[in-house]
Amino acid sequence: MRIVCIGGGPAGLYFGLLMKKFHPEHHVRVVERNRPYDTFGWGVVFSDATMQSMRVWDPETAAEIEDAFNHWDDIEVLFKGTRQRTTGHGFVGIGRKKLLNILQARCEALGVELVFETEVDSDLDFPDADLIIAADGLNSKIRRKYEAEFEPDLVVRPNRYIWLGTDKLYDAFTFDFRKTDHGWFQAHIYKFDDKTSTFIVETTEEAYQAHGLDRLDQQGSIDFCADLFSEVLDGGKLMTNARHVRGSAWLNFSRLICGKWSLHNGKSHVVLMGDAAHTAHFAIGSGTKLAIDDAIELTNQFQKFGHETDKIPAVLAAYEEIRRVDVARIQNAARNAMEWFEVVGRRYADTLEPEQFMYSMLTRSQRISHENLRLRDKDWLEGYERWFARKQGLNVEEGKRCLPPMFTPYTVRDMTLANRIVVSPMAMYSADDGLINDFHMVHLGSRALGGAGLVFAEMTCVSPDARITPGCLGLWNDEQTEAWKRVIGFIHSNSAAKVGIQIGHAGRKGATRRAWDGIDQPLEDGGWPLISASALPYLKNSQVPKAMDRADMDRVKTDFVSATRRAAEAGADWLEFHAAHGYLMSSFLSPLTNRREDEYGGSHENRARYPLEVFRAIREAWPKEKPISVRLSCNDWFEGGNTPEDAAIFAAMFKDAGADLIDCSSGQVWKEEQPVYGRLFQTPFSDKIRNEIRIPTIAVGAISEADHANSIIAAGRADLCAVARPHLADPAWTLHEAASIGISSIAWPKQYQSGKYQYEANLARANAAPAAK
Repeated sequence: MRIVCIGGGPAGLYFGLLMKKFHPEHHVRVVERNRPYDTFGWGVVFSDATMQSMRVWDPETAAEIEDAFNHWDDIEVLFKGTRQRTTGHGFVGIGRKKLLNILQARCEALGVELVFETEVDSDLDFPDADLIIAADGLNSKIRRKYEAEFEPDLVVRPNRYIWLGTDKLYDAFTFDFRKTDHGWFQAHIYKFDDKTSTFIVETTEEAYQAHGLDRLDQQGSIDFCADLFSEVLDGGKLMTNARHVRGSAWLNFSRLICGKWSLHNGKSHVVLMGDAAHTAHFAIGSGTKLAIDDAIELTNQFQKFGHETDKIPAVLAAYEEIRRVDVARIQNAARNAMEWFEVVGRRYADTLEPEQFMYSMLTRSQRISHENLRLRDKDWLEGYERWFARKQGLNVEEGKRCLPPMFTPYTVRDMTLANRIVVSPMAMYSADDGLINDFHMVHLGSRALGGAGLVFAEMTCVSPDARITPGCLGLWNDEQTEAWKRVIGFIHSNSAAKVGIQIGHAGRKGATRRAWDGIDQPLEDGGWPLISASALPYLKNSQVPKAMDRADMDRVKTDFVSATRRAAEAGADWLEFHAAHGYLMSSFLSPLTNRREDEYGGSHENRARYPLEVFRAIREAWPKEKPISVRLSCNDWFEGGNTPEDAAIFAAMFKDAGADLIDCSSGQVWKEEQPVYGRLFQTPFSDKIRNEIRIPTIAVGAISEADHANSIIAAGRADLCAVARPHLADPAWTLHEAASIGISSIAWPKQYQSGKYQYEANLARANAAPAAK
């Protein structure tokens, strides 16, 4: 084959040398715009996994790179006058120039043709090539030429950064956060050779503009940064190697992903690689890793399919299918880390204490979890757990393991939960005329015995016509109130759990069949008239609801107040106001479902007017010593619907109206929604509202193990974690998760003590057993 690599960065060079190594008959040319052995940039960071792959694929290159590596285990954070350090993180760094020089020399030794000082404008400049690697970076001319085919999705991020170097050497990956009159700046610092460290300074666009950095030349920016970070520099000198760039050297990061990575131009196969195909933010140091991994995987597919030209289409298809998955995983982690730094000032630095700020920063990508931190630095993590437990008022013995965050108590108003785990409201569709019954007694009672701090029943409807299905719970008459007393009394008498009642009205999503008979499908018989903010059906075949008038609003408000008083009479500890998931109150909040042109439609204030009116009425009717939470759909997952920014606006309104917590869910507002699922996928909504609006939150969604809950609570992303489906599979999920992480001090019901001892003993034996080979 005749192979041309456009771009002499890590992707092009490494692919070129691998293909020449494994198939010397190929003619491989790498074309680079810069001069020989010349490059710009400072240090880059590698992962251990990538280095292991390089050892396998080309030991000679790997050995030379490792000889030039600088390795460090520690992370140090300077923040609000404190200096905190943790170990066990295992980074390796190398100068970008050194890395490329090693790869260039290896290419030459293997017979790869290197062409320098040549600007390539078109892939058609190489008509004889069988395969063209477009590794020409973020601003790839080849990708831009075929935009319609490659379908690039390029998003310019809001923060500004400048990539500098310093002659001061650091023995840890160091982060320094500094507050100015106009906002926060942060420095990302790491050593990459025996003389130099990378020094990246980042800030918001607002702070960048307010300090006039857009009007400074490079030396002016360097002087500004040197003065701001003088403490951590400690006499070190800041340097730039971008003198060729005119004006300010401050940049915006661009996140790129392409819908397709390869095509045939009529003469040659063209495939994107490295930053031309995808980018990942420097916050997790993965750009070079992705480029090298691209080169390895494409080579691997040629090794599998064969090096003949007729195999190229199959090779490229397999390459893209495999790499797309790993790139998405890395980009997701990089996005989390990037967004953390973008909002660090207003969300974390101004609100969190240094200890929790450090934990939040370490777990920012969500790749590092609570138990992973224990593996990395057990002493640091257990010290943090003791700090967290003391903040909750617990007596903690120094040097000993204490309760992890999810098992610490939580107090709101005059009520204290024994731990931070909530059994999320989950529809059971098993009531008769709204009456809670023996099924619910067993269902809720077993979860309370299973250790959760707060147990919710499903949405409890405030009137017969407020139900989703004929099987939904209700609280509109005395018989229902008495039945609730029985269930609540059992839970209070037999467990430490508190009981929550979530009150709501189905609105346009009512009069449907039970889930197992056809979820969201309208009843064929026995339905009832529906009401909503606007006369929009949920499904095409759903009943068209009536747009509520003032009389309807007064009646429904009265129903909510009546249900609230009944919940208090029944002995409930907690009330939740359901304003999510497309039900009645949610239908007012979302612009997708609220098309009104009166004072209840249009602006955020108007759309929230009626839900807030009802909420204030129930807050007045509910005992002052007991808490009320509000469940919101924090993302409608559909264009034109509510976004997390809208949810934050509504959260602030409910906070001002007396809400104690916001229960941060999402979706189910619009049937054509397009949610992006994943582990802890809704936790960012909770994080935003808790730390920007300054109101406690409940995180929900894909929280399935203690490690998740401890990570969320310890980082301050939520105050409570609502766990749904795992509780359906295991009523004693909370007790079992405690045992799984070695916490034996959590009490089980006295009737189950023998089971506790056996369960813990079985776990201990399983953990001690050698791994199967």
